Amino acid sequence: MNDLLNRFLKYVKINTMSSEESNTTPSTREQFDLANLLKDELFELGLTDIKLTDKCILTAKLKANTNSNLNIGFIAHLDTIPGFSGKNVNPQVINNYDGKDIPLKGITLGAKDFPSLKKLKGKTLITTDGTTVLGADDKAGVAIIMSMLNYFKENPSVKHHNICVAFTPDEEIGGGISSFDINDFGADYAYTIDGQTFNEIAYNNFNASSAKVTIKGLDIHPGDAKGHMLNASLIAMEFHNMLPVYASPMCTSGTEGFIHLCDINGDVSACHLNYIIREHDYKKLKALEKIMLDAAKYINNKYPKGTCTIDIKLSYLNMYDIIKKDKRSINRATKAIKDLGYDVITSPIRGGTDGAKLTQMGLNTPNLGTGGYNCHGPYEFACLEEMEIVKNIIINIAKN
Repeated sequence: MNDLLNRFLKYVKINTMSSEESNTTPSTREQFDLANLLKDELFELGLTDIKLTDKCILTAKLKANTNSNLNIGFIAHLDTIPGFSGKNVNPQVINNYDGKDIPLKGITLGAKDFPSLKKLKGKTLITTDGTTVLGADDKAGVAIIMSMLNYFKENPSVKHHNICVAFTPDEEIGGGISSFDINDFGADYAYTIDGQTFNEIAYNNFNASSAKVTIKGLDIHPGDAKGHMLNASLIAMEFHNMLPVYASPMCTSGTEGFIHLCDINGDVSACHLNYIIREHDYKKLKALEKIMLDAAKYINNKYPKGTCTIDIKLSYLNMYDIIKKDKRSINRATKAIKDLGYDVITSPIRGGTDGAKLTQMGLNTPNLGTGGYNCHGPYEFACLEEMEIVKNIIINIAKN
């Protein structure tokens, strides 16, 4: 079986869901299951300096087989999203895809809803069975890196620079990379393999914040409620309705930012709302945050003081302003893609990666694609041929 496909199918069957309810890193112990498997495989591939920390950060090095002082890093994350099941993944391999709708359990993966399928006729697709995520985000990245290392093992005559690899936890909840030691990693610059489009180089991402809003109510018998009851759920609705409708992700695209209500739960006595805030422009991010702060202030002026509390935290920043000052990583990836005969896509992305934080920490880390599609749900799938292209791209990047 194709080395890349074999690895990918093996990795996606390992449950590595992260958890937003945990206060530990990694947030779930299951992420060590994949990390330990990769640790053994890295040893078999001849890498050195293999380290697995108690935070579930796995790093290793493949020393240059020529006189080179350049150290290039490749990074992928171990976890899958907490919001949709990544347990008991049953991947389906479709050879020579015929371009028609793909029936899964209870759902249909169809070209009408997912136009990207039209261009993939004749390709090899890997889908879910309809009940879980596939985990191409980011086990496609993991498999691509491992298959790249296998290529260099099987082709020792191909000259390459020093290669640093890392597999990290909890990217989906934004926590794991904080424990990453860039000095010990030793790369001059790096790439996360965590995008979608196979010929994309992403280094213009969202600035990101999260906001936790708590509404405190007063729950008393409804028969005696007049002039006394404070219904936290109704006040929460009032708070949300003060936010601009146009700033919803359902109404934005391109570089437009948004305020996204991720979940809401509560009753008369208390209600909790969790938001994410996104903007490519940092000043505009702060403007969206101010809208939320002003809404909270209004609630506290209308109702008893302390009715509404809001906690806004910065999650990550746009790496663009840093990387544009040192484009060695971009130039190298651009050449690697063009040498394979493909155009390069560098448009702003509506998301973020661990690379954004790593860049802020001092390690320039743009993001490359994986050949995965429709991540974070049961319609997720990957194209094997595009995964192979990404593998060849990073081989080109690493070559001397």
